[in-house]
Amino acid sequence: MIEIIPNYHPIFVHFTVALLSVSTGFFVLAYLFRRHKWRQQWLTTAYWNLWLGAGITLLTLAAGWYAFNTVDHDTPSHEAMLEHRNWALVTVVVILLVAAWSIRRYARSRPQNPLFVGCMVLAWVLVTATAWHGAELVYRYGLGVMSLPKVENHGAGHDHGHGVEDLRPGGLEGNHGDSVDDHAGDGHAHEEEDMDFSGLE
Repeated sequence: MIEIIPNYHPIFVHFTVALLSVSTGFFVLAYLFRRHKWRQQWLTTAYWNLWLGAGITLLTLAAGWYAFNTVDHDTPSHEAMLEHRNWALVTVVVILLVAAWSIRRYARSRPQNPLFVGCMVLAWVLVTATAWHGAELVYRYGLGVMSLPKVENHGAGHDHGHGVEDLRPGGLEGNHGDSVDDHAGDGHAHEEEDMDFSGLE
């Protein structure tokens, strides 16, 4: 196992999101411009991205299930994990159903219809919502994070290590919303008396 990450779920999930997004985009494009000369190429691209995305999604689900049962967490993050898992299970079922439906339509050379395109959009919305909940686990609850950056001061007036209190609404304004006068002593204030204009006369 690669030491930089606790599991492979973050790798596979990005393929799921990307492939399903591309597939949905091309299906919608082909439906809206049904008389375009590139319509068949768009459909071919959409089908292949959907099928590849569905296959990768199975790996995403397996890696996600492993992460669900192995990652360290507390009570609040556990509730968020359950919500993410529930969204993921529904999303996977929809993706697999739409993929199976697309194979049948492709084999029978069925033309596009609004229902199929609508189901693709629904699958994409579910993927996006599930990914958002997954990102929340990392960025809000810190799941899977091996270490957090230490608060360090890189020079006066340039503290890049904002604490938790700085992440509240308006919390950063106090650090970076200061006037020029407030930074007069940090080495960035240019006084007029320091400038020599004698050579310009």
